[in-house]
Amino acid sequence: MVRLSRRASEPRRRGTPANFLVIGLGNPGAEFDHTRHNVGADCAARLAERHGNGLKKGKERALVAEVMVNDSRVAIGFPQTYMNNSGESVRLLARRYGIEDADQLVVVHDELDLDVGRLKLKQGGGLAGHNGLRSITQHVGTTDFVRLRIGVGKPPPSQAGRDWVLRRPGKADAATLDAALDRSIEGMEQLFAEGLDAAMNTLNRKPE
Repeated sequence: MVRLSRRASEPRRRGTPANFLVIGLGNPGAEFDHTRHNVGADCAARLAERHGNGLKKGKERALVAEVMVNDSRVAIGFPQTYMNNSGESVRLLARRYGIEDADQLVVVHDELDLDVGRLKLKQGGGLAGHNGLRSITQHVGTTDFVRLRIGVGKPPPSQAGRDWVLRRPGKADAATLDAALDRSIEGMEQLFAEGLDAAMNTLNRKPE
């Protein structure tokens, strides 16, 4: 079990800690809503709404919610620091909600190297050039947190990856991603209840 790093000056949470902290990565601002780069943030918002709460502005430079998923207390955050500085907010959220172990931190993000709507759940691994993951690693001191990758597909040869992820998908891809968000939430619910291996067996299969 890998511990997240914590500054000595930071107090521990008072009261009951959360069992999990789910971070949906994206960029703040209406111009980024529902772009490919914000599928993680869309997933976080949908998870909160499904369990009776909405994301609201918090003190940790994030939109936050706290919900009960069956017997698990789940904190949900969407950092408002822009993708490249997400780790600043994640560190503060982990402190607020008493998250100390890497396997309690679930980061949901877009993935260019997966087909549109394909899902991959794993713990640890490389950063694959994702600036949000790099920032989180720098601030929590480990790469061993759980990642849920949502495929957004590769751009056409004429388009740069940055332009691709910062645009909203077309109608067909949007429908595929919408279905993937629902599967992502069901998979996370399984993760909370049954553990990582069971959720990986469900989410990592190629959808029919």
